[in-house]
Amino acid sequence: MKFFKLLIVSILLINFNSCGDSGAKKPSPFTLKINEESLQLGDTLAVSIDNPKQLEITEIVYKIDNAVIKANQPLIKMKLGSKTVTAEITYGEETDTISKSIKIYNNKIPDIYSYEIVNTYPHDITSYTQGLEFYNGELYESTGQRGESKLRKIDFETGEVLRNIDLSPKFFGEGLTVLNDQIYQLTWQAKMGFIYDAATFERTGSFKYGQSKEGWGLCNDGSLLYKSDGTEKIWILDPQNMTEVGHLEVYTEKGKIPSLNELEWIDGKLFANIYQRNGVVIIDPNTGGVEGVIDFKPLRNLVKQHDKLDVLNGIAYNPERQTIFVTGKNWDKLFEVRIKKK
Repeated sequence: MKFFKLLIVSILLINFNSCGDSGAKKPSPFTLKINEESLQLGDTLAVSIDNPKQLEITEIVYKIDNAVIKANQPLIKMKLGSKTVTAEITYGEETDTISKSIKIYNNKIPDIYSYEIVNTYPHDITSYTQGLEFYNGELYESTGQRGESKLRKIDFETGEVLRNIDLSPKFFGEGLTVLNDQIYQLTWQAKMGFIYDAATFERTGSFKYGQSKEGWGLCNDGSLLYKSDGTEKIWILDPQNMTEVGHLEVYTEKGKIPSLNELEWIDGKLFANIYQRNGVVIIDPNTGGVEGVIDFKPLRNLVKQHDKLDVLNGIAYNPERQTIFVTGKNWDKLFEVRIKKK
């Protein structure tokens, strides 16, 4: 009796495995060939198909991230970073899709910028600055740390706090931006942000993150929001529904720039602070390519040295004065600077 039970179980397992295997995709008879797996903007991507069985191919469609390309495609006006190249091959009554990964780097060495200090203003030394932005001539700041996170409007010349609300202790405040009289504030790991009325600081809504892992920095170009998540990616958000409609990957000619944090939109470019580096990169928002680097490290030596002193964080452009304001986490000073290319 035991023998027959084992036999039945064995037959069932064989049939089950056979059913599972029947849906497995058979190996492609083709191989996708690419001239280089790492290219720079402006290079030509050459793709072809290896067809060892000499099957009759009626059509090949090449794509990069679902955008149709030619077999010899110059990489112009294209977003940088990790890409998937696919070939959709039609032969006989069948269509096969094969793919390979490539990386596209920038094609220029970033320019180096220096700065001059125009003015120095007082800054609350207890503020763990995460976001900084001017709106209608007034300075808004978001601060971090659980139990200490705030949203503020500040008189930048005196450091006086004109309006303040505290976040719940369970939230760690991050970057902010102001668009159309609405303040958008991120939190770090709670995967959600808040929306406020800029005049009253009344909370009018909240939003959840999509594919972006965390909330770090935030800015806007007058129409769209740009959000960093601590990686090399900057996510593009539609302020109408706060959905992520795309992203940039920030690259130099050598590789990606991780740990992107505070963001600011200045004259058509994205400025991003690199966490723990005390530097800012200037990014082409069309490609993600780094065009310039500003080293603000010397500013840290000009503020009060104390146990809680942390890195530079906080970039705000004042369009009326055409200057940039920078500060840091638990810095007692706010610096107004002008940058110039070396």
